[in-house]
Amino acid sequence: MDFLTCYTNKSPLLMEGALGERLKREYNLSFDADVAMASLIYTNEGRQALTYLWNEYIAIAEKHNLPFIATTPTRRANKERVNQSKYSEDIISENVSFLRSIKASSSTTMFTGGLMGCKGDAYQAKDMLSIEKAKKFHSWQANLFHESKVDFLFAAIMPALSEAIGMAKALEETHLPYIISFMILENGCLIDGTSIHDAIMLIDKSTQQKPVCYMANCVHPKILYSALEKEFNQTPLVKERFGGIQANTSPLSPEELDNSADLKCSDSIELANEIIKLNEFINLNIVGGCCGTDNTHIEQIAKRISNKQMIFEKKSNK
Repeated sequence: MDFLTCYTNKSPLLMEGALGERLKREYNLSFDADVAMASLIYTNEGRQALTYLWNEYIAIAEKHNLPFIATTPTRRANKERVNQSKYSEDIISENVSFLRSIKASSSTTMFTGGLMGCKGDAYQAKDMLSIEKAKKFHSWQANLFHESKVDFLFAAIMPALSEAIGMAKALEETHLPYIISFMILENGCLIDGTSIHDAIMLIDKSTQQKPVCYMANCVHPKILYSALEKEFNQTPLVKERFGGIQANTSPLSPEELDNSADLKCSDSIELANEIIKLNEFINLNIVGGCCGTDNTHIEQIAKRISNKQMIFEKKSNK
């Protein structure tokens, strides 16, 4: 079964939890100034830590009989940053190969994604690209992922509509399944002020091969709930096309989280219950963790989404 078929079947998929914070906190690893976590595969310590954390999450998926998805730690490894680093474009294919080796050692149904992100600051929507510039800029990385045979592409924490459209145009040209995941505020909008509904509508209209779905990541489920609760987001389009969350454990704003020196964490059971509450508004098909999460949070999430009846109860009763 390929990724698109699995998603279309509406089986809940478990996504990985946090990597970056855990790599720093639990392994005392530092990241490259240019390509960030993408360089970790070139050290024994980095490879061992990534292997352990991914296998920890995979074991949870296997325990609860859930398909598992993970993405390469390459959000910052775009063309500009790679060119100014000491690394070559091979950093993309080598990250894919490493993640695929993790997949090969597991019997779990697992899909490997190529992780991408905006060119500028995702937490403040600075230096965002126009549609045409974004398409040109992101095509380089997207094409390298296509050549490396990832299962899907994942554009994370996209804060502005123009670059999200350009990103989608670059991703669709690979003909790979892809997901656009937004940075969403409690007011129901992306950081640039575009509503969730309008962002989905305009990206769908701008592409021939539409995203598989839309998500939010680096956001607490309470914030996403408030955002989806806004009347202008209470539309059939949002209900149909919004598919999941990689959840933060803290309800702080993006600016507060980005500048915080301390880990912001919350109870794993509370977080999992807040995620399930989102089913009032969206088809909760992909669920994972972002800042502050660890194996305990992913375990609680997996316990809940493994019961498909719990996930789709409201939907089936309508």
